[in-house]
Amino acid sequence: MAQPTNTFDTYDAVGIREDLQDVIYSISPTDTPFMSSAAREAVKNTLHEWQTDALAAASTSNAVIEGDEATLDASVATTRVSNHTQIMDKTVVITGTQEAVDKAGRASELAYQIAKKSKELKRDIESTLLTNQPRAAGDATTARTFASIGAWIATNDSLGATGTSPTAADGSDPRNDGTQRALTEDLLKTVIKGTWVSGGSPSVIMCGPFNKQKISGFTGGSTRFDASEDKTLYTSIDVYSSDFGDLEVVPNRFQRDRDLFVLDMDYWAVGFLRDFTMHELSKTGDSEKRQLLTELTMISRNEAASGGVFDLTTA
Repeated sequence: MAQPTNTFDTYDAVGIREDLQDVIYSISPTDTPFMSSAAREAVKNTLHEWQTDALAAASTSNAVIEGDEATLDASVATTRVSNHTQIMDKTVVITGTQEAVDKAGRASELAYQIAKKSKELKRDIESTLLTNQPRAAGDATTARTFASIGAWIATNDSLGATGTSPTAADGSDPRNDGTQRALTEDLLKTVIKGTWVSGGSPSVIMCGPFNKQKISGFTGGSTRFDASEDKTLYTSIDVYSSDFGDLEVVPNRFQRDRDLFVLDMDYWAVGFLRDFTMHELSKTGDSEKRQLLTELTMISRNEAASGGVFDLTTA
C-alpha cells in the first residue's frame, strides 16, 4: 500500500498544535513513617538537653530485722543528655520570564517548585534522622549536626562481625558498621527480648524493603494457608506477634536497608527550634528567590527502650 501522489499528511504540515497534557506525574514517595510517628516537641536553644533515669535492680534480699535501725539507701543522680539542632534548607530561584510564560501542568512555576522542594526537605529530614550521624557543635565555618538514631542505640543492638556500638552516651560517637549478614528470626527475637528486659515496650519494626521481604518469609510457629476462595496468596507479615507483644512491621524507603530498628516510639521525639518556614531572599535581578528552612534535633528519651539489628545483607 502507498499514499496517492501529492497527499498532504501530518509529516508535511506546519502549525499542528502540540498535545501536551496539562498534568505533571511524579511517583517519588513522600511518606516519612519515623518522623510521622515520633513525638513533636518545641526546643529553645541550639543545644537541647533532657534527663534519663533508671530504677535500681530488683533485689531478692530485701529483708529488715524487726525493730532495727533504718539503713539509708544511696541515691543515684539522673543522667543529663543533650543533642544539637541542625539547620536544613532548600532554595528556589525562578526567572521573571519563566513565571510569566504559559506553562503546562502548573499555573505558577514558583509555587510548583516551592511545593516540590518542601517535599524534598521532608525526605531529607527522614533520611537524616535514621542514618548513623554523630552530633557536632559546629562553628562559624562548619554546620551543626544532630546525633541521629544510629549514634544512640547501644544497649540492645545486634552487630555483625567487626561492628561496634556507640561508646558515648551523648551521640558523639556513632555505631561503626560491621560485616553484613542475613537477617534471621533469632536475631530479631533477641533484640525484641532485650528491649523488653530493659523496660521498653516496642511496637514498631522499621526496616528497608529487602529486609521487609525477609521478615515476610519468617515462619515462626505458624502454618500459612492460601485463601483459594478469593484466589489470593497471602505472603506478607505486617504485624509480628512476639512473646513480648505485637509489633507493626513498617517498611521505610529512606533508611539504610542494612539497618533494622525495633522501636518504642514513646521514647523518640523530633524537637524543632524553628518550624518549617519560607523566606523571600533579596532580589538581585530578574528572578524570584525563596528559602525553605527548618532547625531541628532528634530527642532520644531513653535509647534502651529500643534496639536494632544492624549490618544486614541487602540483596
